[in-house]
Amino acid sequence: MELAVEHDRAARRFHATVDGHRCVLDYTLSGDLMSIVHTGVPAEVGGRGIAARLTETAVDAARAAGWRVAPLCSYARVWFERHPEFRDLLA
Repeated sequence: MELAVEHDRAARRFHATVDGHRCVLDYTLSGDLMSIVHTGVPAEVGGRGIAARLTETAVDAARAAGWRVAPLCSYARVWFERHPEFRDLLA
């Protein structure tokens, strides 16, 4: 599935709209530490890999910016367990 994920730096949010439903990943930033605090995908569009795409986009942005990542939300923690190639970014 093609998914256009946008990064709203001011709101500290990655988001996408799927079938009219807003899907989000929220983070905080302290120095060079990105803390992923919430990943939300409405049930109506769940099960399509949207949360994974939001998380991967956020982690790619963190790597490009030279940030470390603290996966504070449960989804992000599981995502990192499933993607050991990104563990070098863990704070």
